[in-house]
Amino acid sequence: MRPIKSLVAATFALMALAVQADVNPKNFDLSVRPQDDFYRFVNGAYLKATAIPPEYSSWGSHAELVRRNQDSLRSLCEAAASKNSAGTAIERQVGDLYTSGMDVAAIEAAGATPLKPELDRIAALKSPADIMLALAQLRAMGVGGSGFRFGSGADAKNSRVELAQLSQGGLGLPERDYYLRDDEKSKKLRADYEAHIAKMLGLLGDDPATTPASAAAVLRLETALAKASLSRVQLRDPHARYHKMPVAELSALTPTLDWPAYFSAAGAVPFTDVNVNQPEFFKSFAGLLATTPIADWQAYLRWHLVNATAPYLSEPFVKQNFEFTGHILTGQEKQRERWQRVVATIDGNLGEALGQLYVAEYFPPESKARMIQLVSNLRAALRERLQTLEWMDEATRVKARAKLDAFTVKVGYPDKWEDYADARVERGPYVLNALRLKALDHRREMAKIGQPVDRTEWGMTPPTVNAYFRPTANEIVFPAGYLQPPFFDPKADDAVNYGAIGTSIGHEMTHGYDDSGRKYDGDGNLVDWWSQECTVKFKERSGGVVKQFAAYTVLDGLHVNGELTQGENIADLGGIKIAYAALQKALVGKSREKIDGYTPEQRFFISFGAKWRRLSRPEDLRLQVNTDPHSPAEFRVNGPLSNLDEFAQAFDVPEGAPMRRPASERVTIW
Repeated sequence: MRPIKSLVAATFALMALAVQADVNPKNFDLSVRPQDDFYRFVNGAYLKATAIPPEYSSWGSHAELVRRNQDSLRSLCEAAASKNSAGTAIERQVGDLYTSGMDVAAIEAAGATPLKPELDRIAALKSPADIMLALAQLRAMGVGGSGFRFGSGADAKNSRVELAQLSQGGLGLPERDYYLRDDEKSKKLRADYEAHIAKMLGLLGDDPATTPASAAAVLRLETALAKASLSRVQLRDPHARYHKMPVAELSALTPTLDWPAYFSAAGAVPFTDVNVNQPEFFKSFAGLLATTPIADWQAYLRWHLVNATAPYLSEPFVKQNFEFTGHILTGQEKQRERWQRVVATIDGNLGEALGQLYVAEYFPPESKARMIQLVSNLRAALRERLQTLEWMDEATRVKARAKLDAFTVKVGYPDKWEDYADARVERGPYVLNALRLKALDHRREMAKIGQPVDRTEWGMTPPTVNAYFRPTANEIVFPAGYLQPPFFDPKADDAVNYGAIGTSIGHEMTHGYDDSGRKYDGDGNLVDWWSQECTVKFKERSGGVVKQFAAYTVLDGLHVNGELTQGENIADLGGIKIAYAALQKALVGKSREKIDGYTPEQRFFISFGAKWRRLSRPEDLRLQVNTDPHSPAEFRVNGPLSNLDEFAQAFDVPEGAPMRRPASERVTIW
């Protein structure tokens, strides 16, 4: 007899297979006219009838697919675990990590004991030089972000070569402005954060009489790091993040820091050059290291160690971690089931091992073939549009087309899978498995420095419900996890697929020409290839997008950050435009009969609007507006559509209607 959990997983897997990409009139709110609020016309009934599950901070089309994929992954993990040593090498690793994460008795018995060697090392630190080496050792363990970030990445001006990268970091709150805002909500959140730190340090065994002072010291130190950091808007400019220099110059910039010793302790191969993303931050960091009491740094290091490992420790750590990061920050009412958290850990640390099992079971070859054809059609539509843009001069146009022709497209899964032969996974302490895998990932990153960039690598795992554009590789990537209903269905009609996944394809393509992506050429190098006149005209249009979205109010007077979200808003606007043009080509010679009373053009826009259906808790919305370069869902629908003549024609939207912006304010870029 199959275990109950397996039966549940199998049931959800069958449900996943039954889901299709389609326009569902049951979700419409027919009391709302398309010309007034298209997002609610398409999704209103769904929004009214749906409750956010208590273990989620938001719920909608993306979350539903993530949940279905998790059920599929659970089935794979349970099957792998049941095979024990009889499975393949990949199945043994996946199964052993799943078993380790699900062994509640062993995890509870261990408590924080597995961290004792590192806690003892932190307790023995006596000097700023010791602190610097401890930061390197934590980084080598995979506890990234303590103090600052150190890793490897493509040289933005020589994108075929990996370059050592130093960048700002070291914060426990989502981003720097959480430390700097002076409103009452921000003050309350910082107080909650400080209390959270104290409780977590207490769980580690610190004296309850000292934890409040230690937590206050951590908050002071992180606030100082935040003050030295650039804002998220400033970081959108790739030129602001590029300061390549010899290591000797870095040492001259911060003479009190022993960088060769740090790099060696972090496990880096020898190198001569490094990109210091934010030089002023590191000057400030050097001052903080010299002037902050060692005891404060020790509290900071203990906090960042437990903050990074809490999900893998015993229940008191898990519960307290959820109370702040889940409940207070995002509004979740309930912790997700242990199996969901363990599956997410496996996806995050053995992603291409689990991904191989996932692709074999859930991603048929015809899906990849149909997707590649869609991408080809979108590329042709964008190329045609580039040839006719009225604001782009011919010299820039030639280079823009060359960049498009050079796009690399990755669909479904890597052609070359990551090898986990040297990954040590045991049916033992869960936290040690997680740390060993993170350390392995760090060692591999360190080994890349100075080597040619491996452009076959993926930045997302195959089951991920997302997609991305990587400017330094000039590539667009669509994992298999995203290429599922309701976003993509090889059996669905063209209007539905072009409105859902087609607009996502166009979105990622036009990222190559947004306010940040346009600064990279066809080979992924940071170079100024636009004419001055063309740049001015583009900024006039992108400025209109910034102004439009900055006027949207989310809640309690909180507005969308038009500057932070402009790249995504530009890509949304362009993606719809290009996908619609590609649909028109696909429909040539085909039937244009209505389905459910809607034309193909109307179904295209309905499909686009439906893919963004989402309910969010207020805390989650606030976090999104403060940190996320994507606008909230309703504005991702109504915002771009209110600029488009194609949408107005499809639904006969009159001038002056809410979904028809005044002619003088309409933005057209692509």
